Amino acid sequence: MKRCNETSVSEFILLGLPIKPEDQTRFYALFLAMYLTTVLGNLLIILLIRLDSHLHTPMYFFLSHLAFTDISFSSVTAPKMLMNMLTQSQSISYAGCISQEFFLLFGGIDSFLLTSMAYDRYVAICHPLHYTTVMNQSLCWLLIILSWVLSSVSALVHTLLLSHLSFFGDNTVPHFFCDLSALLKLSSSDTTTNELVIFPIGTVVITLPFICILVSYGYIGATILKTPSIKDICKALSTCGSHLSVVSLYYGAIIGLYLFPLSNNIYEKDVIVSVLYTMVIPMLNPFIYSLRNRDMKGALKNVLSRRTFSV
Repeated sequence: MKRCNETSVSEFILLGLPIKPEDQTRFYALFLAMYLTTVLGNLLIILLIRLDSHLHTPMYFFLSHLAFTDISFSSVTAPKMLMNMLTQSQSISYAGCISQEFFLLFGGIDSFLLTSMAYDRYVAICHPLHYTTVMNQSLCWLLIILSWVLSSVSALVHTLLLSHLSFFGDNTVPHFFCDLSALLKLSSSDTTTNELVIFPIGTVVITLPFICILVSYGYIGATILKTPSIKDICKALSTCGSHLSVVSLYYGAIIGLYLFPLSNNIYEKDVIVSVLYTMVIPMLNPFIYSLRNRDMKGALKNVLSRRTFSV
């Protein structure tokens, strides 16, 4: 209660996307289609993996969790953004903003899942004879639990620190969701602690997993180069292709956001990249894993053929 009395801001105003008013309807339809595609596409992946026994392997176990995370992550921002575009209301409550920030930071679980999938590919290609022994069910569940725990802790630390800040005067957030950096700039409190925490947590959640992925693929590349058979090389590359595509999109967006400016307007740059990693990438993942994966396409054909036969 004391914190509420000290905080004059009861809601924030989200500026939304930098688009013209006459284009609102067109972009609303576009983003609605993207969000529905994200939800339905990732649900299809989860369903196929659950129904087809051939997909009950560590790689697809991690993929099903990645699909669930993509649905959840996209659902944090898309519904609110679509509702604001439809109603022309840009407000979000203080509690809603803090909650949205927690679940956005929780999206760091993608980074750990991609790392787990890279380790799975490393064991499968570099140590194929020991694959079933190493990638057992206990290890898979341990990696999933660690991913959720580490993401939860990092999100909770940021959110608790953010909830203790005071906000007076300006409550306009130059974004379509409650972005952490934007909120820190609006705060009238000392944000030194919040800013100091960003680097170590970012290192644990983003940098270290990325390094682990690079190391895994370094070993995979060295192993592939030692393989004399072209067929084996193609097979190894095909099993890594989808994962590499998703990793490139995910970390490419993050690197683009912080290292390479896309526009002289910082607001536009942040919004463009944020749309990429909150909506575009979760939407593309089902297509990447479906179109470039024979097992997924085979599972879809089997499910459809069984459905047709039963009808």
